[in-house]
Amino acid sequence: MNVQEGTTLSRIGQIAINAHDVDRATAFYRDVLGLPHLFRAGQLSFFDCGGVRLMLDKAEKPEFDHPSSILYFQVGDIRAAHKRLKEEGAKFEDEPHVIAQMPKYDLWMTFFRDSENNLLALMSEVPRPA
Repeated sequence: MNVQEGTTLSRIGQIAINAHDVDRATAFYRDVLGLPHLFRAGQLSFFDCGGVRLMLDKAEKPEFDHPSSILYFQVGDIRAAHKRLKEEGAKFEDEPHVIAQMPKYDLWMTFFRDSENNLLALMSEVPRPA
């Protein structure tokens, strides 16, 4: 292995999500979103999101206590996912809608809040009729 192979950035391994109440956030990500819960380590709570680990944690310092980046969860059927999450208690900001028309698919999105008020999104690449 050359030096570059060992130092090249390749994929996201873990994303930290701020939570004011880690137990409440754990319940939301596990029970509402349906993500597989991996383990707890003290106040940290870890989930698997398609091979990327999500870590819920309370901010250690005031300067780190801010909303997380927007996470976009890819789904096959955005309307069905929206309906299921809404029935589970997720609070949506809008309805699923087309963001962009691409040559082979329409990009659909809808935005919602987690239990800690972080903004999240569902996205779906819906094939266009031939």
